Amino acid sequence: MRRPLQVALLVLSGLGLLHASLFTDLCLRYVKPSMRPMLVVSGFLLILLGIAEAWSRRNPDTDGDHTGHDHTEPAEEHMGHNHSKVPRVAWLLFLPALSLLFYAPPALGAYTASRAAPKAVPQQDSFDPLPATSPLPMTLTDFTTRVQQDRKGTIKGRTVQLTGFVTPDSGSTSWDLTRIMISCCAADAQSIKVRVYGIPALAANTWVTITGTWHAGGTLGTSSAPAALDGVTVEKVAKPVNAYQDALPFPTSR
Repeated sequence: MRRPLQVALLVLSGLGLLHASLFTDLCLRYVKPSMRPMLVVSGFLLILLGIAEAWSRRNPDTDGDHTGHDHTEPAEEHMGHNHSKVPRVAWLLFLPALSLLFYAPPALGAYTASRAAPKAVPQQDSFDPLPATSPLPMTLTDFTTRVQQDRKGTIKGRTVQLTGFVTPDSGSTSWDLTRIMISCCAADAQSIKVRVYGIPALAANTWVTITGTWHAGGTLGTSSAPAALDGVTVEKVAKPVNAYQDALPFPTSR
């Protein structure tokens, strides 16, 4: 790869990072919001490196002799040790740079959720009284924790409202309402799911708000109780900008 192409790769990569993190919200498909400033800084640094590389061509190193030729270079090239050239495999770096600019991969969804490791339910010893609101908006984590750890069984008979995306289960009439959460980036994704009964599954990755009651089974307040819902109503909702968090339902429909 010649130096002009190295410059192009640096600048293109920088522009791709800025496009994903500064000018759009694409970076939230892959990393936590807290990492956004670092991506912006990295984008600017790559562009500055590309400019510096281009500027250095205007002042080539002439340490070899007065004509600007280093007599050791041919020998190094013959031995395969010319470090002034970049390996041809570096051409592959253009692909992710162009992808960020023109076709960014989608966020993780039902395909990943059906294969990702389940997120452990956080241990909780005490629970505050549930509000009298009906239906009661809850996160999938809160619902699952109440079902499997609240020995007072306060969730029994309550109409709740949960939001997530559809993860179908082929060969079954039930399906999973899902959220994917990340600690750092998409590589460490874990999913939390609530099984939905009584309502046909919509298309995979459709974001919905489900209203229903706990699907009885096992002993409420223990791990034998299923994190499941007997659905009553379902409403399509807009996908949140930051989908990698287990947030409360939002009413905006589409």
